[in-house]
Amino acid sequence: MEHQGRRERKKAEVRARISAVATGLFLERGFDEVSVSEVAEAADVARPTVFAHFARKEDLFFDRYPEAEALVVGAINDRTAGTSAVAALSELLIELSDQGHPLSAIRGRFRRFWEVVAESRPLQARARELLQHLEEAIAAAMERTGVPDPQLTAAVAVAAFRTVHLAAVRRILDGEDETPVARDYRARVISTLAAVDRLHG
Repeated sequence: MEHQGRRERKKAEVRARISAVATGLFLERGFDEVSVSEVAEAADVARPTVFAHFARKEDLFFDRYPEAEALVVGAINDRTAGTSAVAALSELLIELSDQGHPLSAIRGRFRRFWEVVAESRPLQARARELLQHLEEAIAAAMERTGVPDPQLTAAVAVAAFRTVHLAAVRRILDGEDETPVARDYRARVISTLAAVDRLHG
């Protein structure tokens, strides 16, 4: 068990190093201008090692998706009695925003992150795929916890959040001050998901 634990820690450390190096290169030069071979060389690993940790080049940039899915599914699975699944999602999103968490990314310091996404069609396509995966994970968690019509509820909740989130991202890209952007984002998440909850609760 101890040996297995050390091996898992080492794998996690290698993954984190590859991700950090890749993100730095992408932010500096743009996603499409950096090859996986360059990432491997800069991270001092073999090219196959990169793909052992990340199935696709795009996943080097969206490396925190597994964490996002785990948080969302956990919020639904572990919600307190009397709290709806949509309300639990809303509470999680507000908590992440209030913390300035990277998974929320509604702060001025994430502007370059969104610029890189805006510059790259492969990243935009992968973002859509990951959002679809997230919707499916949310629907599965809703179904497990007895939410009526979980697929429709998940689809509407994700669509509503995506609209609010993209509006905030556009404001960040336009160079607006992060304080009103974060404040408006918070209010819109609450009101929009509350409306979804009333329709599908």
